[in-house]
Amino acid sequence: MEIFVLRCVVSFIVNRSANQSGFRRGHSTETATIRVLSDLLDSVDRGDTAALVLLDLTAAFDTVDHEILLKRLRVTFGVDSTALSWFSSYLAGRKQYVRCGGNSSSITDVICGVPQGSVLGPILFVIYTADLAPIVANRGLSLHQYADDSQIYGSCLPAATSSLSTDISLTVDDVSNWMRSNRL
Repeated sequence: MEIFVLRCVVSFIVNRSANQSGFRRGHSTETATIRVLSDLLDSVDRGDTAALVLLDLTAAFDTVDHEILLKRLRVTFGVDSTALSWFSSYLAGRKQYVRCGGNSSSITDVICGVPQGSVLGPILFVIYTADLAPIVANRGLSLHQYADDSQIYGSCLPAATSSLSTDISLTVDDVSNWMRSNRL
């Protein structure tokens, strides 16, 4: 069932996440690196100054808030009705415990995170972080992602480096605020 849902979701989402190389057929860490490097080298070849900020989230897949994810599916991607109910059911009722040797912890409800090792987990994370692109674009910068790694970059004429530096700092602040408000 997950594979069927993945096929439906990927065909629906892929056009909306062109800045994400993770978990997409024909894309890899190499395509992500080539895209960012090519953009930066094009800028430098034009005589511009280029800047790049690399962000990496810790335990990102474990911190996805289910309610926020369902809202993102509904608001950003227009998923509603039966499909949204299916995703809600897919995320709900999961439990976990830790076993070390002969000892086990008590069973606890999983209230956040995408299911580890699942077919849908990675694409659900891509959906969860889809709202980052307009935040970065709002400052005139570019964003490229591979899974939970984000590259924010831009370029300018050498005389405008102060402005680029300010834009990057403000963008990092915006992204940091977004991450906090989305529990990443």
